[in-house]
Parts: sequence; C-alpha cells; structure tokens
Amino acid sequence: MMSADDLLALPGAGRRELIEGELREMPPAGADHGAVALGIGALIHGHAAEHGGRAFAAETGFLLASGPDTVRAPDAAYVSDAHAARVGSCPGYWPGPPDLAVEVVSPSDTFTAVHSKALGWLEAGCALVLVVDPSAARVTRYRDATDVTIHAAGDVIDCGPAMPGFSPTATALLQA
Repeated sequence: MMSADDLLALPGAGRRELIEGELREMPPAGADHGAVALGIGALIHGHAAEHGGRAFAAETGFLLASGPDTVRAPDAAYVSDAHAARVGSCPGYWPGPPDLAVEVVSPSDTFTAVHSKALGWLEAGCALVLVVDPSAARVTRYRDATDVTIHAAGDVIDCGPAMPGFSPTATALLQA
C-alpha cells in the first residue's frame, strides 16, 4: 500500500495515479491527446481568468480519498473561487475533487475504463465531468450517474453550475 505522500515523493517523471493505495503507471500521452488537453486547459484558464476560479493543467493530482489513498489526475480541471478560497495555497495534491474534471480519451482507452473513471470523479464529489473523445468526435457530459449526455459537432455544452457561464461547443473542445 502506498500513500499520497509516498506518491508525491517518487523520483522521476511519469504519468502516475494512486487508486486505493495501488500505484498505477501509464504511458505518456500521444501528441494529439496532449494538444487537445492543452487546448481545453487554455479554454478553462481563459474563462477562469475572466470570471474567477482556478484552472489546472493535465496531470495535476487531486487527493480523492484517504486510508487507502486515491490520487487521480484529469487532463484539465477547474475549481471555483469559493472552493479555492477554502483550500488556499496547496503545494501538494489538491485536497478533494475539482468542480469540473475533463478526461480526453486516448486510442488505448476502453469505454468501460473511461466511463468508470468519470463515475469515480462524481463519486468523489466532482460536480461535472466532461469526457472528450476526439476519435469519435463527441463529448460526454456527466452530471451524475443518471444524467449523462452525449454532445457532437456544434452542440453547446452547459457546464453550470460547476463552472457558471462556461458553455463551449463540442467542436471547440474537440479541436481545442
């Protein structure tokens, strides 16, 4: 069993998450995945800079559970001003979930794994999860386990109340 502190202290670089104390290492993301994740992060950052809140880049760790510890890292995330004020400065993993988590589907991802990860974010208290699937040209919005909506092309995706006023089109997220 590994703790979040053990994970934070691991030497070297790499994509790692901790699921109920078990280390999960993943290969680096591909170029297309990285470009889409960066574009989405830039959209979220631009909105946060104008309207408040904090944007987080890919691979920022969020401590979702303790004893055993779970640390997950979305491809992009947003935390509201109020949520950020409660936490303050945070040199380690963010304590708790973001308000909005974004996962970009990689070619090696299975539907079951991505769906399970989205539901895990919700179970940890995340208010909204977006799963962006460039190869299928769709964005799936999860508000809870029974409120799942698939968006394509120019569909507008309302990200409130997790991120009020942020309503990008599926196209904007897919081509970000």
